[in-house]
Amino acid sequence: MKQANSIKTVFTALFSVLTSLLGVLAIPVILMVLCNIIDYATGLMASPFRKEDINSYKSMKGICKKVCMWLLVVVGAIIDQLLLYASDTLGIALPFTFLVACIVAIWIICNELISILENVQDMGVTIPAFLQPIVKNIKTQVEHEIAVNDNEENGK
Repeated sequence: MKQANSIKTVFTALFSVLTSLLGVLAIPVILMVLCNIIDYATGLMASPFRKEDINSYKSMKGICKKVCMWLLVVVGAIIDQLLLYASDTLGIALPFTFLVACIVAIWIICNELISILENVQDMGVTIPAFLQPIVKNIKTQVEHEIAVNDNEENGK
């Protein structure tokens, strides 16, 4: 019982620190990292079904790719902070803190979910027919929303 309470305490403390540092970005980042781990694991499990060999080069390449995904969210957060600084300098109060970073994280989560579904499918597991179109639709909506907002800003 004592050990369970210690684990709960550590988990709660870590989650509290992460949430206080990242605010609204905490949940998308946690989901993104979780999807990264699941995608990596399912990719390893699916490789024999694809007749692919597993080697340290491919594994390291996959890990580097996941780390770069995290860096994309950091770049989004930097852009958000620049926008907040510029708007504050101009005396404009923006109603968001991590908008760009959240959009990047959601886009990465959608890509990871598609990859997980493909990995599971390659292992011969039948996935419900509605799952992949739903995830692809979410990704398309995120991309469409960004394109619409970009066109409106450019006066098109």
